[in-house]
Amino acid sequence: MGFSKTFPKEVKGSNFPKWVEVFISSEEEALEEQKCRNENISLMRECIEDAKKLIEEKDLKRYQTDLVNLSIALFEKRASHSVYWKENKAKEKFDEMNKQK
Repeated sequence: MGFSKTFPKEVKGSNFPKWVEVFISSEEEALEEQKCRNENISLMRECIEDAKKLIEEKDLKRYQTDLVNLSIALFEKRASHSVYWKENKAKEKFDEMNKQK
């Protein structure tokens, strides 16, 4: 079974929403994980370049471990989690389902 997320849907005449569970298929889940992976690789490359620039700007010694540690710190700050991508895909499906009705 694929990833699922629950969203509130307004119900006319009620103060309480109806909770709708939306599933994404295993294929959609794998695609979102791949998108996330590609984005994270791109982010890590940017973080390495940014770390190099910071080290050069501040006239710090270019030890590889320092570069890697700074890159990782930047990456952790910027990186998206795969759950975000899956939740976003589920939200797209939820919105599409409710647009048709």
